Amino acid sequence: MNIHLKTATDYIKRAPFQAAAAVFILTLTFFVATLVSILVYSSSKVLMYFETRPQVIAFLKDDASDTDIAALQHKLEGDSRIKDVKYVSKEEALSIYKNATSDNPLLGELVSPSIFPASLEFSVKDLSFTQNIIDEVKGEKIVDSVGFTAALGGENNLKDVVGRLKTITTYVRVGGIVFTGILALASFFMLLITITMRIATRKEEVEILKLIGATKGFISKPIFLESLIYALVGVLIGWVLAFIAVLYSAPTIVSYFGEIPVLPKDTLSLLEVFGIIFGLEVVLGSILAFAGSSIAISRVKKLR
Repeated sequence: MNIHLKTATDYIKRAPFQAAAAVFILTLTFFVATLVSILVYSSSKVLMYFETRPQVIAFLKDDASDTDIAALQHKLEGDSRIKDVKYVSKEEALSIYKNATSDNPLLGELVSPSIFPASLEFSVKDLSFTQNIIDEVKGEKIVDSVGFTAALGGENNLKDVVGRLKTITTYVRVGGIVFTGILALASFFMLLITITMRIATRKEEVEILKLIGATKGFISKPIFLESLIYALVGVLIGWVLAFIAVLYSAPTIVSYFGEIPVLPKDTLSLLEVFGIIFGLEVVLGSILAFAGSSIAISRVKKLR
């Protein structure tokens, strides 16, 4: 084992309660940081879903010819702002109605395809395109009216609903960052206090090392490594606990939200998301460890 690493682990064994306290605070910090990261990821996915999910339905006039319908469909498919264009005939509309009223078959028997208008359904790639597209589609001669699927309240307040989702997402991000920042600051001070106390209790040992010619780097490396061990152990435990919590609750969450992709539905994609979060947390933990130990060393030198 490297002499500096062995020295760092020996220092940890000498004061296990201080080490446990530092690891506990760091674990809590990175547990919350992981959950906040997942929450931000999920809220972004929900916002993206609702920004692009509402389908615009162009109800066609009864006298619209197949040629005119095909021409309009081709025009919509060629529009870069539009995706997933689908033609729904009168018969298909009736079938959709019957499926929706399957619990009461009598309702389906009382209607015929003739009362349902044919329609062209499509989604927009960005909600900001919606109003212009609606106005353009309304101007088509074979279009009778334009509506929406998804119960967002219609054309008038569609932007308000997504606007509220954006506001909620912003609050989640800002609140999560602030809360995680407070915990990170607490972790930083915990590292700072722990390392400062470590250096103070090793005063005589440090003086002896100086007398026998030890360099500043030789004396400082075990301190840096000790701080890094605290940070990396805290990152690992916090990340694992958060991963287990999310993995355990993922089936329920995915089932509850249905088509909304709040979490990746396959394990590999979920691991990829958590892997990115883990990598970022290792970097953040290393920065905290380096900064805390550096400031602790400089403070002790100034006091001397």
